[in-house]
Amino acid sequence: MHVSRLSAADSPRLAGVDRNHVRVLAETDDRLPPIIVHHPSLRVIDGMHRLEAALLNGQAEIEVRYFRGDAAETFRLAVAANTAHGLPLTQAERQTAAARVIDSHPHLSDRAIARTTGLSAKTVARIRRSSKDGESARRLGRDGRVRPLSTAEGRRIASSVLIARPEASLREIAQEARVSVGTVRDVRARLASGEDPVPPGLREPDVLDAAPGPAGEQDLVTVFDRLRLDPVLRYSESGRSLLRWLGAHLVTMEQSREALGSVPPHSAISIAKIAHGCADVWNSLAAELERRAGDHP
Repeated sequence: MHVSRLSAADSPRLAGVDRNHVRVLAETDDRLPPIIVHHPSLRVIDGMHRLEAALLNGQAEIEVRYFRGDAAETFRLAVAANTAHGLPLTQAERQTAAARVIDSHPHLSDRAIARTTGLSAKTVARIRRSSKDGESARRLGRDGRVRPLSTAEGRRIASSVLIARPEASLREIAQEARVSVGTVRDVRARLASGEDPVPPGLREPDVLDAAPGPAGEQDLVTVFDRLRLDPVLRYSESGRSLLRWLGAHLVTMEQSREALGSVPPHSAISIAKIAHGCADVWNSLAAELERRAGDHP
């Protein structure tokens, strides 16, 4: 399809296109996957970075796949696609997307929405509670204005509106998000500079942050997400194979707890032996990698 016919769709990315990632894609010699385009609007659901890379390289045509669905299904597909591959969505982007999916698909389970957004089911449940208790989650101020109890949530709502309706005035967005015009102005500035719309001091920790161990569960997920951004790994066949292998063997505490519920008592010892054996292999691999890292500072 000719690139001039395509336009951007409603994206879960709060900060828009990452120009550094576009340059990385533009420089790769590998054939990139086709982008996903909504039919008949020809808006790009997944693949804006690939489209921008094609434009940067002067390409007139790009390979596309079509999707037919309403606005809610289109957004849900965009979230799922951006969570499954490519440049990972930030935590704030995933939480904002989860709130929108909950609103448009209230019948979906927490676990189903968690799979779509890349969050834990417990985090989705927390977001659903906040959404369900929308009226009680707001307070009446002394000036008679209603504001969210959570400033972070108000900022996420404002950032979502800024992306969806960039032509809206600051005052309109402030009224919809129940925050001040100054807060909307700050959110817009943070988005423009590629920052999280919620400052670190206002962010609510994900339930995975408290996972036990020397490296928290969330830390492991973050490390893996960063590995997925490494061009050396992303754009070589051996690197992609390694990422697929790591992704298939990365086990979170939540997954292990789910597995425990499926283990029959008579199989517990056998599965424990497998777990110990795998742990020994991973420890041996970790020791060898650390030794190599020490040899090559």
